[in-house]
Amino acid sequence: MKKALALLLVLLLALSGTALADTEYSYEGTVVAGETIPVSVTFGGRVDEMKVRVGSKVREGDVLGTLKTTLNYAPVEGKIAGMYAQAGDSAETVAERYGALLYIEPTNRYTVEATSEKAYNTSENYYIHLGERVALACVSDGTHQGTGVVTALTESGFTIEVTGGEFYLSEKVDIYRNEEKKNENRLGRGTVKRANPIAVKGSGSILKTHVANGDFVERGELLFETVEGTLDGFYAPDRQILCPVNGIIASVEKNPGDMIEKGDTLVKIVPSDTFQVQFDLPESDLFTLTEGQNVTMELYWDNASGGTYAGVIREISHINEEPKSETDKKVYHAYVTFTPDEKIRLGMTMILYPGAVTETEPAPETESAPEGGATVE
Repeated sequence: MKKALALLLVLLLALSGTALADTEYSYEGTVVAGETIPVSVTFGGRVDEMKVRVGSKVREGDVLGTLKTTLNYAPVEGKIAGMYAQAGDSAETVAERYGALLYIEPTNRYTVEATSEKAYNTSENYYIHLGERVALACVSDGTHQGTGVVTALTESGFTIEVTGGEFYLSEKVDIYRNEEKKNENRLGRGTVKRANPIAVKGSGSILKTHVANGDFVERGELLFETVEGTLDGFYAPDRQILCPVNGIIASVEKNPGDMIEKGDTLVKIVPSDTFQVQFDLPESDLFTLTEGQNVTMELYWDNASGGTYAGVIREISHINEEPKSETDKKVYHAYVTFTPDEKIRLGMTMILYPGAVTETEPAPETESAPEGGATVE
């Protein structure tokens, strides 16, 4: 009988790998967010693209989303003659001081201020059309010739943008309806003037410039990008919104196409290093466990692997949770802080054991019974 008891004791000791098996009581808890931080935008605009969704795992520096900017293009072909705006500037402030954000000297350097005074006397020649293409010739000897387009009509006459040919400033030119330049097609006479630089304005704040003073630009080329609102400290960030911490996306506050103002929240993130385990502490155990006490935890679905997590009870609520039924016992929420690894996700179930658990010493080997069937006395 004594031999049988000894062998049974050895077997039990061999099967118990850790002290968790000897723990008298345990608790079931859930991984929850210890803290949620908002990620706000530093300027306003329209949400262009969202790179994350609720539950996405993110790392510091990841792109959370992008905002659309207002793209401002060159209205004419020419040379940047005055670049007064810089990234971070208020477009309205710069325009108020300099009249525009930048100026373009057009490739077509001349204009003609004309009247119908010298037009051939037919009713058709007195009817000028906006956008009409015309032919030009100097009055003196006709050696300077060119082409133009009517860009404006006034009470006293019309304005022509010279699109081809070379002329002298202040030179007098006759304007014709076609290249034949016959007297019966003459629409009037005008004076060659310097084309004024084209002022380019914008609204909001300058996020990024794409040209510099002296650059040649084609009509339709991108000049600068603006956003709504004022940029802090005249600092112009990228239109990408970057993640500030490692964590999990708890909520997405805006969707593509939504308007967002400076300071509005784009997403909310649970930092990974703030994960906690929440468990219900029965009223009868309130004086058994205390804040600051060590606990050991294991994943509910992975306890066979023997992996454990060390934790500390950081807080025990002073208000009990309302019982769901009359038979339920009073419980108090308790929270454990710990260091999560890559396995841990929000909502996972953890089993908690009071105290710091260490591996047990292996049981000593027992002597084999001698041959002949000697008994242990």
